[in-house]
Amino acid sequence: MADPSSYRPKPGQIPDSPGVYRFRDEHRRVIYVGKAKNLRQRLANYFQDLAALHPRTRTMVTTAASVEWTVVSTEVEALQLEYSWIKEFDPRFNVKYRDDKSYPYLAVTLNEEFPRVQVMRGSKKKGVRYFGPYGHAWAIRETVDLMLRVFPVRTCSAGVFKNAARTGRPCLLGYIGKCSAPCVGRVTLEEHRELAEDFCDFMAGRTGTYIRRLEKDMMAAAEEMEYERAARLRDDLEALKRAMEKSAVVLADATDADLIAVAEDELEAAVQIFHVRGGRVRGQRGWVTDKVENVDTSGLVEHALQQLYGEETGDAVPKEVLVPALPEDPDAVSQWLAGRRGAQVSLRIPQRGDKKDLMATVQRNAQQALALHKTKRASDLTTRSRALEEIAEALGLDTAPLRIECYDISHLQGDDVVASMVVFEDGLARKSEYRRFQIKSFEGQDDVRSMHEVIGRRFKRYLQEKERTGEREETPAPTDRAATPDGLAPTPYGRAAADPAAPSPDGLPSAAGPVGCVPGTGPVHDVAPDAVPDPGSEPREDDGRPKRFAYPPQLVVVDGGQPQVAAAKRALDELGIDDIAVCGLAKRLEEVWLPDDDDPVVLPRSSEGLYLLQRVRDEAHRFAITYQRTKRAKRIRSGPLDAVAGLGETRKQALIKHFGSVKKLRQATIDEICAVPGIGRRTAESVAVALATATPAAPAVNTATGEIIDEDDGGSTT
Repeated sequence: MADPSSYRPKPGQIPDSPGVYRFRDEHRRVIYVGKAKNLRQRLANYFQDLAALHPRTRTMVTTAASVEWTVVSTEVEALQLEYSWIKEFDPRFNVKYRDDKSYPYLAVTLNEEFPRVQVMRGSKKKGVRYFGPYGHAWAIRETVDLMLRVFPVRTCSAGVFKNAARTGRPCLLGYIGKCSAPCVGRVTLEEHRELAEDFCDFMAGRTGTYIRRLEKDMMAAAEEMEYERAARLRDDLEALKRAMEKSAVVLADATDADLIAVAEDELEAAVQIFHVRGGRVRGQRGWVTDKVENVDTSGLVEHALQQLYGEETGDAVPKEVLVPALPEDPDAVSQWLAGRRGAQVSLRIPQRGDKKDLMATVQRNAQQALALHKTKRASDLTTRSRALEEIAEALGLDTAPLRIECYDISHLQGDDVVASMVVFEDGLARKSEYRRFQIKSFEGQDDVRSMHEVIGRRFKRYLQEKERTGEREETPAPTDRAATPDGLAPTPYGRAAADPAAPSPDGLPSAAGPVGCVPGTGPVHDVAPDAVPDPGSEPREDDGRPKRFAYPPQLVVVDGGQPQVAAAKRALDELGIDDIAVCGLAKRLEEVWLPDDDDPVVLPRSSEGLYLLQRVRDEAHRFAITYQRTKRAKRIRSGPLDAVAGLGETRKQALIKHFGSVKKLRQATIDEICAVPGIGRRTAESVAVALATATPAAPAVNTATGEIIDEDDGGSTT
């Protein structure tokens, strides 16, 4: 635990200008990002008597080892920079909202030649119109099914579309009138795009025009005694009305607004957002977060606005945003929102009428979401805590292993030997820190030797990072380098992990970055006592980004028995590391093996600790075998063109496209190869030699049908 006075900057060093500040821990990770109108006043609040600080703030300042700041010119710039840094560094003491699910959207791909209506999840793509989010994908499909009667836009995949165009026959929807069938030319490109744009207009709330037009056409058809057409228009009108009924009118005057409500207690907060477009609720989403920093409702609202609109532009930011409490600086936030939208945005608290009543509904949803989350989380936290305690007790560890790394070796009969490293923190998978290895020191099948190599490489990188940042106190003189397989001499090792009592970190030490300032801002000041430039390069400072292999685990788990455990322990001993526990989990009887023990540790079958070790081991196995299969598939797909020097992927594809297959390319003359754009004579000669000397690949077989796939049928591309 650090003493804040050890890194407290002098008052004269801190400017009284607006800016953004960062706290770093002893490993140079950014652990907190904040903004302030007056940096001097704000930072002074962190260096009071520890007893006077909020417990969360006290934990943060005692975990930190340095503080730095960047000066900006306005509060709006500070808001933008704070959001960028929180997203980039993922600080462990900042409130970060995460969706409790991946919400589906109704998307219209206007960026395609023939726009398509479909359900989409995940990050938004440029040129695609999104409507929602919806609570369930089936709700989108029901709405689309009703809408396609009036707006028969394409909904098929690219493969189905191309196949229909090739055969000249539309899909089923084309036959039943729910697709205009642009694939077979029933409508032109322009007519189909107009249909898609009308679909978007209706979904955006501009419904009156289409309802009135259908009613007028229906009456005209009836007057002309075209009763069948009038009946179809009547059914279309009913379909549109049913689609509109699925989102009832909640606000008059076709209001476009987002309503944000917050429910909170001392430890957690839940946020609910209703998206109202054209006076109707078009989408809903919710987030839950731990209150890891001392923040009130205003701060929670500001963080929610940053996450909600940080990546949005244009109409995705509504004209009106209704909140339960205004942020600390509402004018700066309003200006920031206006910049994202490109027009004025009203940020206010509803006081009366329909908007206040709807806000109460959103608030009730937030309270229910928080209650449901706490019910689920209580059991989850209890289970994970008990599992870590059981592992610590069974292995004789001083503290619970908050960070566990597991390693597994995968190969196919000695070929494509690879290894995986998965990371669990606080009993949960941290996939951003997974790593994979190729075995380099030898060929063939030897799991023990492979495990020794992987553990040695991983922790050698860790020691190098400690030495680069100046955390290692002593670098011994080289000794007999033949003593270890990789030539690395044994070295003394000091504990690098943070205080076990402190919360587990969320990031890794950073890669070095140039000293300077953010474009358009003031200089960066670092008052850390241990900031050491990277030797042999220009002056650089760590920027807090996660860096590979830079943070040590409390427990290393290997997939295997006594031989693999011994190999892992030997690799650590050769590097001088003696404070990281090692164990192995054998698949046969799920026995836990420890170094230098002749008998395994047998955990009860109902043990939560054993379940956690099994999950870690199984995840390492899944990650390793996935990589091994990918590597093997890439090797199988390789061909003689890969050996041609200077022939990149683009020109290889150009050759295959020109000739149709490798088989036909092999039969071509040098002059014919030279005729391909971008292929010179020397390259053509190299291609001809490579294909002439290579042994033709055996024909591929479709395992589902038994059919032999010839290269002329679109086989190999290399």
